[in-house]
Amino acid sequence: MAIQHLSSALPVPAVSAAYPMAKPGYGKRSAPDQQPRTPHDFALLPARERYIAGFVDHLPDGAAMSVKQLTRQLPLYGQQAISTSLNALSVAGHLRRVRCPVGTGDETRWAFRTFWSRTARDNAWWTTYLATETAARTATPAQPTAPTTAPEAPTSPAPAAPAQPPAPTTAAEAPATDTTPPPPWTPSEEPPPPGQPGSPAAEQGLAPTVVPHQHTPPRGSDAEPAPPTRGAAPSPAYLALARLGRADHRLGLSADDCAALEPLATRWLDRGVTTDYLTNALTAGLPTQIGSPVGLIRRRLIDKVPPRLPTGASTPADTPTPARRMLVECTDCGRPGPPQALPDGLCRPCHQAHTTAGDAPPDPTQIAAVKAHMANLRHLLKPV
Repeated sequence: MAIQHLSSALPVPAVSAAYPMAKPGYGKRSAPDQQPRTPHDFALLPARERYIAGFVDHLPDGAAMSVKQLTRQLPLYGQQAISTSLNALSVAGHLRRVRCPVGTGDETRWAFRTFWSRTARDNAWWTTYLATETAARTATPAQPTAPTTAPEAPTSPAPAAPAQPPAPTTAAEAPATDTTPPPPWTPSEEPPPPGQPGSPAAEQGLAPTVVPHQHTPPRGSDAEPAPPTRGAAPSPAYLALARLGRADHRLGLSADDCAALEPLATRWLDRGVTTDYLTNALTAGLPTQIGSPVGLIRRRLIDKVPPRLPTGASTPADTPTPARRMLVECTDCGRPGPPQALPDGLCRPCHQAHTTAGDAPPDPTQIAAVKAHMANLRHLLKPV
């Protein structure tokens, strides 16, 4: 029994489990708020675009979206056909190619991504979404806040009270004169000698005596001094001089040499240079033979001292970092620009070439010239 296919498009190819993924941060990105997947998706597109759109829609996020990778997975079409289909999908509102800066400082690089939406979107929606995506990326990440309540310190058990002597159980063991416990000991009172008759210790026999806390007398000036503590960490100038021997074995310095040259190197750092600049200035253009490394470095520290930069030229610390905008790439030629300058994901020349292709009627003079050229070719092909 034959199975009836309602759709004239080719069936969507199965996505291989080993489909190549892009590098982290690159590749496909799915747009939010898409409609659920149905068998009638991309029904208004031509057969070739519907076939490629169904394949791209089933790819996971992070999949490689280059034309070459898609061509390897879709053997029915070549690179030119797939590139043309991606342009059509961009005009239809399903696809946008962008580049965004990642990293901080001097390590900034461009990451290329492809945003995909199963639901067709207009230019206003894509412009708003990419602006929101840019704001989310440029916002500074929230720093982890300290807990509002301090962590509970481990509660140590209360010190046990000193064991009291057991209460007498018989009349013979009880004191004869007084049954009340003795008053607490105070520093102004001196305890009676243990051997004196009539003392509580003698009367109680084996009962333990509570010994008061002994205060340690303060150490006098003639006491032995504490061992000297270790000095502070070496300065950046000292460390830069100490590492010169690792940068070039001919510039090895001793500890005394580094300490003697440290004030001169500190002058360089006070003028706003970095330790890398200092190291490069001291190790550049060295002679073949160095008889005295400390003398050579001292002469360079004195002769090549950099100028002092004005403090006002530096950027204030509270100056906000300029926001990095996400640029949309032309799906056809890859020219970057803001979302407003690339309607339908195409630059102006590519957009005009895509939208006017096949719409303008041919020029009658061109038609006449083609007919005359073909008639001349037929005349030349006739046998003599």
